[in-house]
Amino acid sequence: MGLIAERYRSVRRNVADAADCVGRAAEDVRIVAVTKTVGVPEIRDAITVGMVDFGENRVQDFLAKYGLFPDVRWHFIGTLQSNKVKDVVGRAYLIHSVDSLRLLEKIASRADDAGVVQQVLLQVNVSGEESKHGFVPGDVEDALISASSMGNVEVRGLMTMAPFGRAEDARNVFRGLRELRETLGAIRANGVELEELSMGMSGDYRVAVEEGATIVRIGRSIFGK
Repeated sequence: MGLIAERYRSVRRNVADAADCVGRAAEDVRIVAVTKTVGVPEIRDAITVGMVDFGENRVQDFLAKYGLFPDVRWHFIGTLQSNKVKDVVGRAYLIHSVDSLRLLEKIASRADDAGVVQQVLLQVNVSGEESKHGFVPGDVEDALISASSMGNVEVRGLMTMAPFGRAEDARNVFRGLRELRETLGAIRANGVELEELSMGMSGDYRVAVEEGATIVRIGRSIFGK
């Protein structure tokens, strides 16, 4: 068994243990392998051991790897500039990082031109850090109202990034995103179903699963440093 296979199985065990602790099913958590700085052989090995979801945060790398491995699901997880929207829409299985209404409108317009429905997540700055992108939690409802009139974009859920530090320090951020989804679900947010919560990376994904993550974005714990 190679290193990537061993690490992937370890991540899966950790996800299962965290889910079991809170009465969730491990199958309800999708592991996205983050391929930032990862080469073609490592991606091929990850596919060989059964991984189907991969994430990239730079458009140039996203396009290159999508071209080499078009049969897996590619997620775009990085900051997306408006002038790069055309390169990602229709190729990304899911765009995690929609951090403004302007970007959402741009994606919807491009999707309309391309004749596709693009699935997205709204990035929420739960921690309030100036260095983090995303909607202020109080503005998410208005964004969902706007999204409900955009025929070529589907908001699947929410995403956030926790502050760097101890895993337990991230718990309040993850819990805040889950509670925001619950609040929006209670008022039905114009019929938008927020099924996905993308939160948690290599250092804190177990806490994220305990707090309700349906997608975790794992790089180092699968591919190494």
